[in-house]
This record gives sequence, C-alpha cells and structure tokens, in this order.
Amino acid sequence: MSYYVYILYSSKLNKYYVGSSEDVNIRLDKHLQSHKGFTGKAKDWVLKYTETYDSKSESIRREFQIKKWKSRKMIESLIEKSDSSG
Repeated sequence: MSYYVYILYSSKLNKYYVGSSEDVNIRLDKHLQSHKGFTGKAKDWVLKYTETYDSKSESIRREFQIKKWKSRKMIESLIEKSDSSG
C-alpha cells in the first residue's frame, strides 16, 4: 500500500494546506465537505502536489517536515519543481 503527502491550495483563502493520507482523492473530498477545522473555511481546495511513500510513518514524517518550514515560498518552490519535471 502507498501513502501520500499532499498539498492543497484555496484561492478563496490564498492558503496552502499540507496533509498525508492513504487515498488523496477521498481525503480531498472530505476537505471539500462541511467539517470543522482549517480546511472547512473554504470549498475551493485543489490538489497542487503529491509525494508517494511506502509507509505511513514516512509520509507523516515528510508532512511534518514540510509544515515545519512555515514557508509559503518553499512550498511554492516544491510545487513549481514538480510542475516543471512532469
């Protein structure tokens, strides 16, 4: 089974959200539904970036590494690099 780190973007909030999941599409659907929490503030989240890992612990470690950056510039650079390599 694969695990994923993903980055979502909301143009309404002009914010990024970093998370991890076994199924990015199901997780995105949950973010788009009404719920409490940060992503519940907008309904326009779009998937901008993913990374694949073999274990849940690896994906969570990477999620927290990206969150620790606290840097929009670094997140946008990561997304940009994946866009240009794909």
